[in-house]
Amino acid sequence: MALTLTDLLAPMDPQRFFSEFHDKQPLHIKGGAAKFANVLSWSVIDRLLNQTHNWSSQSLKLQMDGQPVPPEAYCTRATNRDNAPVMQPDSRRLREWVGRGASVVMNDVDSLTPGLAGVSEALENAGLGRAQANVYISFQAHKAFPTHFDTHDVWAVQVEGEKTWNIWSGRAEYPIPHPAFRGLGQAHHERARGTIREKVLLKAGDLLYLPRGWYHDALAEGPSSVHVAYGVHAPIGVDLANMLAERAIQDPIFRAPLPRQDGTAAAQFALTTRAAQLGQRMAELARDPQVLQVLARHVAEARYHRGGVDLLGFRGLAPAAEAPSAGLASDGPGFRVLAPGTKPVRRGAEWVLKTPSATLPLTPPEAEAAGWLLARREVDAAALQAAHPAVDAPAFLNRLTDAGALAAA
Repeated sequence: MALTLTDLLAPMDPQRFFSEFHDKQPLHIKGGAAKFANVLSWSVIDRLLNQTHNWSSQSLKLQMDGQPVPPEAYCTRATNRDNAPVMQPDSRRLREWVGRGASVVMNDVDSLTPGLAGVSEALENAGLGRAQANVYISFQAHKAFPTHFDTHDVWAVQVEGEKTWNIWSGRAEYPIPHPAFRGLGQAHHERARGTIREKVLLKAGDLLYLPRGWYHDALAEGPSSVHVAYGVHAPIGVDLANMLAERAIQDPIFRAPLPRQDGTAAAQFALTTRAAQLGQRMAELARDPQVLQVLARHVAEARYHRGGVDLLGFRGLAPAAEAPSAGLASDGPGFRVLAPGTKPVRRGAEWVLKTPSATLPLTPPEAEAAGWLLARREVDAAALQAAHPAVDAPAFLNRLTDAGALAAA
């Protein structure tokens, strides 16, 4: 089932979000560990990182205590599958830096799995803009980035561990990815951020929305933290200016030379008059129905195109896939443990398991299996069946899921 903006914001109504928060102020929504269990997990992170040839020093970055780690420190010079030179992350060096507390940043991952793509598509389907995703893996007491703002709205989805966010009172006015904003320097940010507005502790299943330009920084709590930051790039006025510039090229008045300047009042008047004519013509172009049609389509179609490949379905050899992200690599059937460390207890001759929402009676083989799987972060039916063949693994996993001990991942 595809995610929607309603799912992401629950229990808040989207209408309230747009009236009170969108582009106005930050929003923290508490979820519960099951809410984003299918977005990302440690096993999927490892599986993606182990696809070594897909990563480079641009797509996989390290940060150590607020400073970027040079690619030469964690990458090796390699040749990619197209025989081109590339700086490729080295697993041994990566482990060493992580051991020292470096944060790992996985860039542009929103098309790599259905779970990651689902949130992007929910944001894009709501008309918010193009939604790109980065994964941030941080460790206790090591801050990845100093105080900063982003040039897009941020939707931070916490999937593992906890992270404290400092939300400052300052906000840059609609910054864009341009040197005028990227070159401001940290000293400027420290002055412009203002005072602390609030501290937000994100737990697994929580969501944090930050409007574009809002100053923030974050620090992992506990041993580790993983969040997916969805950067939503909304269409802006500069897009229209670029469209008008393309139309202007087709108009002779914009291609004609400007009046030569010789210092006389007549020359200055001629230039001023021409500028007014050009401005009037630009205003006419902005009202042109064809331009407005292109602009409306640009805003309505502000999304990244991902997935959609269903080869057997296209050939009529299998039922057509229903999900819009069909063709993205599947995470595989699995379950996230929501209550790690919970143990079955014996009551007389019976075994029971107390979960957040129920008390389950267990057979002795099920009690043994429950102790085994609840000591893990994730589990799937195949692994459970192999470790405890006396248990009906699919049925047992479904019972634990219904009781709130597991969540489908």
